[in-house]
Amino acid sequence: MTARPRVGLFVTCLVDLVRPQIGFAAVKLLEQAGCDVEVPVQTCCGQPAWNSGADTPAADLARQVIDAFESFDYVVAPSGSCAGMIVRHYVEALTNDSAYLPRARALAAKTHELISFLMRVRGVNDVSVRCIGTACYQDSCSSLREMNVQDEPRALLSQVEGLTLSELREPEVCCGFGGLFSVKYPEISERMADEKILDAQATGADLMIGGDLGCLLHLKGRMQREGVPMRVRHVAEVLAGMADEPALGEP
Repeated sequence: MTARPRVGLFVTCLVDLVRPQIGFAAVKLLEQAGCDVEVPVQTCCGQPAWNSGADTPAADLARQVIDAFESFDYVVAPSGSCAGMIVRHYVEALTNDSAYLPRARALAAKTHELISFLMRVRGVNDVSVRCIGTACYQDSCSSLREMNVQDEPRALLSQVEGLTLSELREPEVCCGFGGLFSVKYPEISERMADEKILDAQATGADLMIGGDLGCLLHLKGRMQREGVPMRVRHVAEVLAGMADEPALGEP
């Protein structure tokens, strides 16, 4: 019998602090895919520090993540943003560290965004869940450009009973979050969020689904301020059958 792979779940700071249910949904999906899932003691992936030019703290955080996760067969994150940091930028942050650089490369090679891991590595191509509504999918920039994840969430969501997918007119346009971008340039970020929300409304969707909680929090917050009655869920919640529970500021 083939051994079940050991998967280290990189929960992410936002999921841990704001919406832990996404982590539980990820565990459920991974276990259904035949994985043994563990959640080691972990810290931030280091992306905020890296993006702000704080290279030394970012490298320190990268070392902590490597120490915590390198023993697993795979590392999986319900976030293209955090996965992209590990896969693309740890080798840059540790380029002058001869001890950790090869370990960073090894970790990058086995790190995946959740939905792409389910499909590409574990061969999941169907789900047996129900979610009634019309949904649009919000691609995060990191998932698209760093992890090359686009078709996988749509393929699995198309299997959800009762769910109709309606595409955004400009799915590849940034929502305006961009981590520190939304802090440094709030007026531009707000305008970008408004344009994304208008695009979503034009699809006729009553539900927005995405794979990065940062983007979803950004857009849901703007929806609330503008009185837009659209539900927002992480793709893991929908695929795990948890979409009907309140989320992201809903009562």
